[in-house]
Amino acid sequence: MTEWTRICTLEDIPVLGSRRVERRTGLDVAIFRNSQDEVFALLDRCPHKGGPLSQGIVFGTSVACPLHNWTIGLCDGQASAPDEGCTPKFSVKLEDGVVYLDAAELQSHGTDLVRPIAGPARRTASV
Repeated sequence: MTEWTRICTLEDIPVLGSRRVERRTGLDVAIFRNSQDEVFALLDRCPHKGGPLSQGIVFGTSVACPLHNWTIGLCDGQASAPDEGCTPKFSVKLEDGVVYLDAAELQSHGTDLVRPIAGPARRTASV
């Protein structure tokens, strides 16, 4: 049986926006709300270059990554063609205006993934 963790109320998530959920290990989880008050949860990491999906624009059941405008499906975390890639999705439940995430997934799902570091390669100075 699934154990659910209370995260916030539906009203705490802006319409066509998101809210980040911090975790002890791994990257944050982004919870999205669309114009139909449907709620979705994905790892807050675009599969392309690791952009923070929580800062993207929600439309329908997709979010546009703020870095390179990749379209990511909120239902499955899959990038829309011709782009390829997927970000982990999380089970979410909306009950009586309260948003819940699967407690086991929060503790283990996607915790091994990291956000890529952008910018020039760092070199160690030799002496």
